[in-house]
Amino acid sequence: MKEQTLQKKQAVVDEIKEAIQNAKSVTIAAYNGITVEDITDLRNQFREQDVVYKVYKNTMVRRAFNDLGMTDLDEILNGPNAFIFSNGEMVEGPKIAAKFAQDHKEQFQIVAGYMDGHAMTSDEVVALSKLPSKDVLLSMVLRGLQGPISGFANASQGILRKAVYAFNAIKEKKENEAA
Repeated sequence: MKEQTLQKKQAVVDEIKEAIQNAKSVTIAAYNGITVEDITDLRNQFREQDVVYKVYKNTMVRRAFNDLGMTDLDEILNGPNAFIFSNGEMVEGPKIAAKFAQDHKEQFQIVAGYMDGHAMTSDEVVALSKLPSKDVLLSMVLRGLQGPISGFANASQGILRKAVYAFNAIKEKKENEAA
């Protein structure tokens, strides 16, 4: 019987490790006294953005992080915690969690996070939540790159236009002289 229990626990630890490894970012939030309606709404928001919201035993999560070589979060993993795995955009989980935490200050607080092999403080997670998504950042970079190219194209067009006007003026002058 003990062997079965150990196997079940190890399966949960393996599930958590896989979730951590597959996630772009992990947010850890302490919760207390959230209504079923609020938590259902929060889970739906997460689901829409390819974010997984799970509640695990802290000992299981601690063991999973330790197996992955991360011990910085050991002190934080106590009390009722929810684990938010951002599988799509790395900012979506923190963004939704930060907004929910702002609206439910007493019941839900961001405690810490994990991204790219590094632990994050709650302030760092909140700062991450304020970043735009990858698509928005990419469009901002492309707009920045497009500006100088457009300016060069417009300047080149202006020079060509002036040359064409000059050649037309010369042509008209010669036609007037010939006539």
